Amino acid sequence: MFKKLIAALSSRRHASPVRPYKQDELNLIYQLLFCDDPQLVKQGTEPASLFGTAPDPRVVQTIGEDPAEESRVRLLAWQWLRAAGQPVASRELLGVIVEVPLEGGLDVLAAYADGNVRYLHHTGRVAVFEGAPEEVAEQGKLLVHAAIPLAARGTVKNRAAPPALGSVRLSLLAADGLHVRDGTFGDIDRDKVASPVLRQAQRLLDIVVRQDS
Repeated sequence: MFKKLIAALSSRRHASPVRPYKQDELNLIYQLLFCDDPQLVKQGTEPASLFGTAPDPRVVQTIGEDPAEESRVRLLAWQWLRAAGQPVASRELLGVIVEVPLEGGLDVLAAYADGNVRYLHHTGRVAVFEGAPEEVAEQGKLLVHAAIPLAARGTVKNRAAPPALGSVRLSLLAADGLHVRDGTFGDIDRDKVASPVLRQAQRLLDIVVRQDS
């Protein structure tokens, strides 16, 4: 499955100023994790109202509010509404991305409210879990839930380059935008609101590594 994913994305290379990996296809996968650029998503693979020439804001908002819809699609809907200057009252948290730079590259773990999980190993290996196995999906949901207080505390920020070596970044993908908590592992561990997020992320990573081994 992972080879098919890489092959499909390799045919749609996209120039981006944020390039933590040497391979174009991995940089594209990394960009797609944040669900903040509809142009990266191949037209026709997601609801057409998000990518038409004249989307109806009411339809797009309905997609964003639909708990039965895929979390990444909902994030794209909210992003479109914000970019279009439409009011977004919701602050619902729909995803968490944990970035840890290592000597050999960047480790990235992403979990979404619907239980979908992505893991980019610093060596370039990719693991994708679409709501299964149940153990992965449930822990992914727990990670997002643990980050709700942290998202509520923060303010919306623009996406930046990946963190520097020695730091960790928690990127919280919410309806109202991106919330970020940067710091060293010690900083995060001492933060009573952020530390539970890191602990749940470690539990998810342990499960993912077992599944992918």
